Amino acid sequence: MILAGERPGGSAFSRELGLPASVLVDVAGQSALARVIAALSQSEQIDGGVLCGPAEDIYRENAEFHAILANTAFRWMAPDSGPSASALAAVRAIDRFPLLLTAGDHALLTAGLVDDFCSRALRADADVVVGLVPYALVRQAFPESKRTVLKFRDGHYCGSNLFAICNKRGEAAPAFWSRLEADRKRPWRMARRVGPSMLLRYLLGRLTLERALNSISAAMGCTVAHLVIENPRAAVDVDSIADRDLAVKILTQ
Repeated sequence: MILAGERPGGSAFSRELGLPASVLVDVAGQSALARVIAALSQSEQIDGGVLCGPAEDIYRENAEFHAILANTAFRWMAPDSGPSASALAAVRAIDRFPLLLTAGDHALLTAGLVDDFCSRALRADADVVVGLVPYALVRQAFPESKRTVLKFRDGHYCGSNLFAICNKRGEAAPAFWSRLEADRKRPWRMARRVGPSMLLRYLLGRLTLERALNSISAAMGCTVAHLVIENPRAAVDVDSIADRDLAVKILTQ
C-alpha cells in the first residue's frame, strides 16, 4: 500500500511548487512517487499493490500518474478521509497478507531496504511491525536535516514510513489509528484511547520503547513490534523544500 493522499486544496508543499500533488515533486530527474514505485517493483518481496490517493479528480486529470503506474502491478484507488482511514480502506481492498505500507513521498526508498525490512518483519512474530531508524545515525549522516524524533528512555528514533501488517489481526492497527484520527479535535478522547499513563511517562522521558509497544499493542488489540533500520536514508521522506534538496544531494552524490 502506498499512501499518496492530499489535504483538500493541496498541501503547503504542493502549493509552493505548483504541483497537483506533492508526490509528483521532482527529485533528481524523477518524481518521488516514480522512485517509490520503481523500488517496490524491483523488490523481490513485493508483488504489486495499490496507490491510495490522490483524489480522483487529481488522478484523472494528470497523465503523470497514469504514466507512473503503466506496466506495473500497481493500481490506483481513491483515498478515504485521512491517512489512517485510507490505510484501512487499502488493507480491506487488498485483503491479502502480509502487506507493506509506505508513503508516496519516500523518494530514497530502495529495493534493498524493502527486501531487508520485509524479510525481517516476517520473522518478527508480531501482527504489525514498524521500522525505526536510530536518530544518532540520521544526525550523523544528515546533520542539516530536521526530523521528527521519538524520544524513549532507552533510545531516540526516527520513523521510516515502513510498516508491515503481517496478518488479518494486524488490520486492527489502522482501524485503531483511524479512530484516533477521528478524535484529533478531542485530545482527551485520544489520550483515553492510548492510555494517559503512557503519555505522561513519555512526556516525562520515562517511557521505554518496549513498554510503549506493549501499551499500544494492548490498546490496539494486536501485537506490535519494531525493527531497527540501520540505513539513515530510510528516515528521509520528501514533504518540504529542504527535504527535496537533501534527497537530491544524496542521490546525486
